[in-house]
Amino acid sequence: TAPTDPSLPSPRLPTRTPETKNQWARDDPAFVVVTSLLVLAVSVLYCMFYAHSVEQAVYVTVCAVLVDYLLVGVLLATAFWLLSNRFLRSGAGHSHAVEQRVEWLYAFDIHCNSFFPLFIMLYVVQLVLSPILLSPGFLPRLLSCMLYCVTLCYYHYCQFVGYNALPFLTTPC
Repeated sequence: TAPTDPSLPSPRLPTRTPETKNQWARDDPAFVVVTSLLVLAVSVLYCMFYAHSVEQAVYVTVCAVLVDYLLVGVLLATAFWLLSNRFLRSGAGHSHAVEQRVEWLYAFDIHCNSFFPLFIMLYVVQLVLSPILLSPGFLPRLLSCMLYCVTLCYYHYCQFVGYNALPFLTTPC
């Protein structure tokens, strides 16, 4: 065999560890925390431009993080978790196979992954475009509605992709 340079890492194939967790969800809450902080920061920016009082700014900021992101995420994750486990799971292919179910935490992960593009479009881009979107006329209203329509469609597409990644879910048809 040819000598190898010890300073270069040797290529290795990924190996499977025997201690498989048998879970699809993330272990750490870092993505949720970072996204919550980003929602908080952009909400503060909104309030700097549009809030009439400090109380209103605090209320809007708390509602953006706790209601818009977390509470709606918990409700949607719970609904999709129940629906996917009830209607989309396929039967076990082997008699020795472990029964696979969608974990609630995975459903919440899908919401978090789907929320991030929604956050960029409906928080950041909307803040940047707010002088145009708040002007009177038909075109600003049309642009605002199109922004919401495209963003919500993309949110649902990301939800589909997240659940479609699970090999034990089938289409209901």
